Amino acid sequence: MKRTVTCGDLRKADEGKTVVLNGWVHRKRDHGGISFINLRDRYGITQVVVDEDSSSELLSATGELKMEYCIAVEGRVRARPDTMINPAMPTGEVEVVAVKLEILSRSEVPPFVIDEKTNASEELRLKYRYLDLRSQQMQRHLALRSKVTYAVRQYLTGLNFYEIETPTFIKSTPEGARDYLVPSRLYPGQFYALPQSPQLYKQLLMVSGFDRYFQIARCYRDEDARGDRQPEFTQIDLEMSFVSRDDVLSLIEGMMGYVFRETLGKELPSEFRRISFDDAMNLYGSDKPELRFEMQMQDGAFLAELGTFQAFRDALSGGGKIKCLVVPGAAEKYSRKMIEDLEGTAKIYKAKGLGWMKASAGENGVSLEGGISKFFEGKAPEICEALGAKAGDLLLFVADSNGTAACTALGAVRTRLGRDLNLCDPSAFAFAWIVDFPMFEWNEEENKWDTAHHMFTMPQEKYLDTLESDPGSVKGDLYDLVLNGYELASGSIRIHDPELQKRVFKIVGFSEEEGQKKFGFLTEAFRYGAPPHGGIAPGLDRLVMLMSGETSIKEVIAFPKNSFAQSPMDDCPSPVDQQQLDELHIKIIE
Repeated sequence: MKRTVTCGDLRKADEGKTVVLNGWVHRKRDHGGISFINLRDRYGITQVVVDEDSSSELLSATGELKMEYCIAVEGRVRARPDTMINPAMPTGEVEVVAVKLEILSRSEVPPFVIDEKTNASEELRLKYRYLDLRSQQMQRHLALRSKVTYAVRQYLTGLNFYEIETPTFIKSTPEGARDYLVPSRLYPGQFYALPQSPQLYKQLLMVSGFDRYFQIARCYRDEDARGDRQPEFTQIDLEMSFVSRDDVLSLIEGMMGYVFRETLGKELPSEFRRISFDDAMNLYGSDKPELRFEMQMQDGAFLAELGTFQAFRDALSGGGKIKCLVVPGAAEKYSRKMIEDLEGTAKIYKAKGLGWMKASAGENGVSLEGGISKFFEGKAPEICEALGAKAGDLLLFVADSNGTAACTALGAVRTRLGRDLNLCDPSAFAFAWIVDFPMFEWNEEENKWDTAHHMFTMPQEKYLDTLESDPGSVKGDLYDLVLNGYELASGSIRIHDPELQKRVFKIVGFSEEEGQKKFGFLTEAFRYGAPPHGGIAPGLDRLVMLMSGETSIKEVIAFPKNSFAQSPMDDCPSPVDQQQLDELHIKIIE
């Protein structure tokens, strides 16, 4: 019996119709000879009724049914009595009275109940992923992913972008993470790499004159997995010629607005907030700040001379910072033990400790008590006025001779407070651009400069004369898009001048010969009239994760790996036959 409608189609207007449904037995209930079957497919659930006066064949087949049997049902649509309407189901006003039922395939007892959202462990869900994907939650997530991808394609093709595929087997080049390598059978001892991104190829497409390119690109990085990272992932990769940073940012703002409108029915601001990297670190302690609540960090340098707390003085004398966070109304909510727990978060990020005081109402105005308040006797009004603290507020401090460490540690505490105090509206989407990133960062282990992003990023024009003499002060023409505390996209205007590219290679310790060996095909192309160009690559997995209200990209990928980069379902990675190894001239060393 081939279906004529889906399990999500039927409404009261369909009363009296004869229909055929195909799907899975979601639930079955027997009441005094009458059987009720909730039949499920990806479109929804319809209640099927088998009356006690049905044919013996129908009653026999119904009696055999168990959860997750795949069946076909023919029957007549009838309206439910008013007292039996289920408002929680789109099909809840009707039911189908079965006249014929065919078991298409039987199911063993599932390892977990397939419902709206299962409570099974992640490992069990991934082992039986094909069952987990039947849940309504996972069906919604993958439907949203499909809609987002379609909306991206609609938006970009409507703006004259070409969708062009780039190679999956490429030359291994240093891009920040380890490459996945593919041995060549035809060329023993030589390897392809799986692309960490299409970076070099999309730049070559600009040299080729294609002007506007995009790709829903599969990328691969051999690095430790975590909630929002997988060995294989998907990004919305795009590049444009003859553009400035503002052109790229404006395009992505428009694309995100279109995607959210088309898929969630949600309007976004036409322009997103822009925050410099330095301000992001100083105010939020992160280059991917959670902006669904403000609670900005403040400079507490004035406290070093105002009191007698030696740790504050030592931090400043060592060239560091004192950072302060005023948590409104939290003084009574946080006991000493709870504050020690917050301190543990700060110490993960190398803070030596977490200072604290509580503001309370005193006889002569606001007073400070607890924690390090004894070092600031009589200074409460001055401190509270400077920091904008009021009675009932909790004041938290991190001081360190490494100013970046102080910002990062207190920023981690801020992020945790946002979660613990429910300061983040789960329905809000707080976008922002982080701009003016450092071009280079110092590598302590190797005693050299590295590029903060990648080696093809254009330095901002005002730093070109001081590129070699003061690399640490150079800002790159870089930009990151952040959303709800996650980095959603990273991009830059690219170097298109071969001589400037050589200068950057030299600063990071690449000789001209090494640069030629690793990237010669790109720098060679730049000698043939390369246009100014720039691009960006929003992460599709992370975008859909945030749109779904999830915290792990595993929830929006059909067949993800676990936290150990393994697939419990098909048991990969796995050994291969010795014959395959011999063909590839590979020897396994135990």
